[in-house]
Amino acid sequence: MQAVGVIVEYNPFHNGHKWHIDTARKRSGCPFVIGVMSGNFVQRGEPAIFDKWKRAEMAIHGGVDLIIELPTVFAVRSAQYFATGGIRLLQSLGVVSHVCFGAEHADLAILNKISMATDDLNIINQMHVNLNAGNTYAAALGQALEKHYSISLDIIKSSNNILAIEYLRAIKRVAPKLRPIAVSRQQSKYNEITISSPFASATAIRQSIINNMAITDELKLSLPETTLQILDCILSEKRGPVTLSNLSSIILAQLRTSSSIKLEQLPNVSEGLHNKIRDSSLLATNIQHLLSLLKSKRYTYTRLQRIMIHALLGTTQKQLEIYDEQGPLYARILAFNQNGRLLLKEINKNSAIPLITKTTHYLTSRQRGTDNLTSLQQMLSIDTLASDIYSLGIPSLNLNMGAWDFRYPALYIPQ
Repeated sequence: MQAVGVIVEYNPFHNGHKWHIDTARKRSGCPFVIGVMSGNFVQRGEPAIFDKWKRAEMAIHGGVDLIIELPTVFAVRSAQYFATGGIRLLQSLGVVSHVCFGAEHADLAILNKISMATDDLNIINQMHVNLNAGNTYAAALGQALEKHYSISLDIIKSSNNILAIEYLRAIKRVAPKLRPIAVSRQQSKYNEITISSPFASATAIRQSIINNMAITDELKLSLPETTLQILDCILSEKRGPVTLSNLSSIILAQLRTSSSIKLEQLPNVSEGLHNKIRDSSLLATNIQHLLSLLKSKRYTYTRLQRIMIHALLGTTQKQLEIYDEQGPLYARILAFNQNGRLLLKEINKNSAIPLITKTTHYLTSRQRGTDNLTSLQQMLSIDTLASDIYSLGIPSLNLNMGAWDFRYPALYIPQ
């Protein structure tokens, strides 16, 4: 029994994602599709527009057979760690033969050339020089590749191309038997802000939902019917959308009550940024104001937003370094269909990590925050804390309660 894996966010699930799933199944020849999906916070350092259970439900209706949560300690990270966490999780299941991902330049020969070049000592040294000059990771890599390999900067500018390169690097390092499949994105660019075709960007779709708080004609154009049905329920129940602004006061409160030492221990904080965060949190009136005070050439909005989420969760750079060595320690099942049920039986026989269909079998709400937790429990407790914080951003006050992860088992959706 073989499956093709996809590493996704589905924020939210749209027509492009449906096309990707169908293409992954066709190109790989695999009868099953497994999605490793970010939980309630996504790679850009923002809350997902809808909670992980609703997004998983959309995905199963859209053609994925099994949705597994990518632990938060890998999901809210830069491309290298996000990709490596996803690949390691798929590899651990013991049933995945292929990994399919999208890219603007879906030429595996070029993408592989770049992925191998990143281990070239000349590239590594040049990247250090570029990073020390205040460039972002993407800009530093692009400039180094252009100088030493004559590879166009345009290839590195797209976040999907960067992820594709990092997937290939991770496959080479930790899962050499996985076969990569690169597919071209359909029509829209990932960050386009308007909807003009059935294949719109998730950015444009999110903006339309936030601006209109209703199902518009443009959303009907870009979302599958099953997603529209779920979206209608979400909006009527005021279960979403959730945005970073919804958590603005919580973030500012966390920063204002944190010591400089604690802020200095946050991931990706260096060169005195902790002092600037502390000072700016006292001046800022909301999260957008805070980010504008902190933004610089080195610290992009995305990097800063990730720092804000880690401040909320209390995760430190030292913790993340340990988790990066360990890799994902469990496969948390969010949703599955009948094919997924068959997959789970096979994964149970082959998986190198335990499957979690019910959180309380591995961690209880009373255990969280106590001493003597195992590494698995510590990683899982961060996922549950992320859900507790996320729920405070849900528009309906009736849904702001915590402990969601301890009440919601894996969701079975009949085909």
